[in-house]
Amino acid sequence: MHPELVTLLRHHIEAFNIPPGGRLFVGPRGGIMTDRTYLGAWHQARQKALSPQEAASPLAETPYALRHAAVSTWLGAGVPPAQVAAWAGHSVAVLLRVYAKCVAGQEEDAKRRITEATRPKSL
Repeated sequence: MHPELVTLLRHHIEAFNIPPGGRLFVGPRGGIMTDRTYLGAWHQARQKALSPQEAASPLAETPYALRHAAVSTWLGAGVPPAQVAAWAGHSVAVLLRVYAKCVAGQEEDAKRRITEATRPKSL
């Protein structure tokens, strides 16, 4: 886990006095955080954090859509699948099964990189 995330979680646990085994996040009445509550908070945050044009786009309509866009962008940019899988918390097999279309069409770029990597270096 990233050190920054651990620090953020520890701060949250201390700030909200969460007991061992307690829930990190709770619903408005102190119970389980439901999908409906979570998405309501997500939509409110989108309205505050994004411009009206960005908020109207489907990019961050749900947390999953934003995550999917990020993973797709990383793969399309040529980030190695093993690295993307690690960042996304997937196995490489799951990543490639779900996002195979994002790595399609990269053959020419891969060939160019191989050619550059195997080209004799001048002294």
